[in-house]
Amino acid sequence: MLGMHAFPSRSFLWLLCLVLGVACAQAQKTPASLEAQVHAIAAEHHGDIALFAENLKTHATVAIAPDTPVQTASVIKLAILYEALEQVRSGKAHFDDRITLTAADQVGGSGLLRLFDAPLSLTLKDVLTMMIVMSDNSATNLAIDHLGLENIDARIAKLGLKDTYLYKKVFAPAPAGMAMPADQKKFGLGKTTAREMALVMTKIARCELAEPGGQTEADDAKLCQVALKMLHAQFYRSAAPRYLEGMPGAAGDSIANKTGSLDAVRNDVAAISTKNGMVIISAFAYNNKDHSWGAEQEGELTIAKLARAIIQSWSPDGLAVWPGSPGKDMTAGK
Repeated sequence: MLGMHAFPSRSFLWLLCLVLGVACAQAQKTPASLEAQVHAIAAEHHGDIALFAENLKTHATVAIAPDTPVQTASVIKLAILYEALEQVRSGKAHFDDRITLTAADQVGGSGLLRLFDAPLSLTLKDVLTMMIVMSDNSATNLAIDHLGLENIDARIAKLGLKDTYLYKKVFAPAPAGMAMPADQKKFGLGKTTAREMALVMTKIARCELAEPGGQTEADDAKLCQVALKMLHAQFYRSAAPRYLEGMPGAAGDSIANKTGSLDAVRNDVAAISTKNGMVIISAFAYNNKDHSWGAEQEGELTIAKLARAIIQSWSPDGLAVWPGSPGKDMTAGK
C-alpha cells in the first residue's frame, strides 16, 4: 500500500504542471508595483533622484527621498509666482505695474530679455510670463526686486516650508549688508525638497490663495488662470511632459510645469490633469554624471520615465483637459 501512494499519478502531475504554468504566466503579466517601478528607474540613473508625486483625487503617493534638500535651480520661480499672486490678490501689486528693464538688469543664462535693447518698459505680468515660460533670468530678477526678496521668503515660511529658501537674485551677489545663510554655497540660487515644491505647485493648481481659515475671494480663480496660462505654455518640455503629451486625451492645457537646470541638475515640477484626477509630480535629478545640454540629457530622460510610469499606473486611460478650462483667455487684475 505504501508503494502505491509514494508517487502521484501521471494525470495528477499533468494537472499540477498546468496549474503552475498558468500561475507563472499570470505572474509574468502582472506589472511591478509603482513603488518598484520608480525605484528601478532611479537605480538606473547615473546620479541621485528625489521624487514626490501625489494623485490629489485618490491621495495615492509615491516618493524617493522626498525630504532631502536639493538645489532648486529655476523651479524656485514657482515660489516667486505664488508670492506675486498673493500680492496682486491683496492689492500690494498689480499685473499692470510698470517695471523698467535696464542694462544693469540683464544677466546671462536662460531667457530673451538679455538680448533686448534697454531701457525697456514692461508690466509685472510681462515679467512673470517671461520668468515662467522661458525661465528668463533677467525677468526673474525684475520680479524679485518688485515683490521683495524678503517677502518671497516670508511667504515660503508662512506656507510652512522648512527647507525651501530663495537666497538671492540670479547671477547676482547678495544684497549689500545681507549675510547669506551658511548653506547658500551648497545650494546656489535656492533650496527645496521634492515634497515642499510639490506643495507650492498644488496650491497654484488648486488655486489655494486664502490663508488657512480664510475666505476665497471672487477674483481668485481668475488670478490662478493667469498663472496657469503661463505654466501651460512652458517652453521646456523634455522632462515630465516628454512622453505624457503623446498619451490619449492629452490637450494643450493638460500639463502645467516649471523646470530648472544646471550642469549637474535637472528638475521638473508638474501638475497633470488626468482621467483619474490631478496628479502632482515633483522630480529632481541631481549629481548627474551627464552634464550635456541636448535633448537626450539623462536627467531629463529619467524624469520623463518617472512621469510616464506614474501616470500610466494612476491613470491608464490617459490625460484630460484642465478642470474648468474656460476655452478662452481669462484676464485678471486689480
